[in-house]
Amino acid sequence: MTTPLLAGVPTLDDLDPAGKRVFLRADLNAPMADGEVADELRLTASLPTLRRLLDGGASVVLASHLGRPAGVVDPALSMAPIGRRLSRLLGIEVAVAAGGVTGPDVTARAASLRPGEVLLLENLRFDPGEKANDPAFADALAALADVYVNDAFGAAHRAHASVSGVPARIPGYAGLLLQRELEVLGQLVRAPARPYVAILGGAKVSDKLMVLESLLTKVDTIAVGGAMCFTFLAAEGLDVGASRVEHEMVDLVAELVRAARQDGVEVLLPTDVVVARAFAADAPASIVLANAIPSDQMGLDIGPESTASYAEAIAEAGAIFWNGPMGVFEWDAFAAGTRGVAEAMALTPGFAVVGGGDSAAAVRKLGLDDRVDHVSTGGGAALELLEGKALPGVTALRRA
Repeated sequence: MTTPLLAGVPTLDDLDPAGKRVFLRADLNAPMADGEVADELRLTASLPTLRRLLDGGASVVLASHLGRPAGVVDPALSMAPIGRRLSRLLGIEVAVAAGGVTGPDVTARAASLRPGEVLLLENLRFDPGEKANDPAFADALAALADVYVNDAFGAAHRAHASVSGVPARIPGYAGLLLQRELEVLGQLVRAPARPYVAILGGAKVSDKLMVLESLLTKVDTIAVGGAMCFTFLAAEGLDVGASRVEHEMVDLVAELVRAARQDGVEVLLPTDVVVARAFAADAPASIVLANAIPSDQMGLDIGPESTASYAEAIAEAGAIFWNGPMGVFEWDAFAAGTRGVAEAMALTPGFAVVGGGDSAAAVRKLGLDDRVDHVSTGGGAALELLEGKALPGVTALRRA
């Protein structure tokens, strides 16, 4: 059954690419180190759609942003390293258009493309018209191709020129990655298997307030970790020592938890935590009860008892959505909670979805990404879908 999120959205099954020049908006915003791609996950995620178009006889004008150049040219954020890595992955040359994102030279190079060839545009965010969704910039991008394909789920929640402007000007289609994301997340939006468990972590309640409010009306159990759990513990009346707390959120969190419990939602909070006196990788760590955190120490991970409790909820779930690490997982001393949740996600018989961002990075770091049902490529977009928001990049593709 087609998810309502895809209703009215043409896909590659509706497109005959032969002889067409396709503007492919991908998410190639890969981590970089020393001028080279440090993690090629987003590049490899774009390959199935790219290969299908090329094998079908299309030429491709490929476009993405990289980093946050704020509308100015930053040579450190050029797409050249992305083009080199894609050339190796595809086994064909992926030329990078130089001299600006658009302009006469780019137009000429796009027009000269033959079937099976790829031209990668320079970083879209070098032009301020991208984030501003400037009509003239969208016109220039749309003029480069016959049809448009969006495969950039990670940018689908942004009303930018290459996301919502271009498909308003030429026929648009969902790529394979975007289609898969909407199908999977649509299951959680429409009719998740029960019990439905959400695992939320990360730094701040305020960053996830809207998805928290939405999920608390939909899930059977929610488990909270990361630094945000200390705001929840403070809302329960606990002294959390020097742990990070959003004091302005405490009363609201207390009301949300009260209402959720009244509606029968189980709210799991840490019963033990890993603490240290300093926010540092080499800070001596110890495990204490959540109601006995020393005044001079801060919580930096959930403890083993809490990890086991969260893992048990995951094991018994019909569907699980996880977004946000349980602690400072980049540091070994504070990574056990995140590792325990990731391992539980890999083992559960339930439908396990990792909602992008740092939680996706964690399962990849642990080598477990191929053992969960779905690892989303867009944390922000996934959260907005679960909040019930329409994504501009999907709305722009929809045909009445």
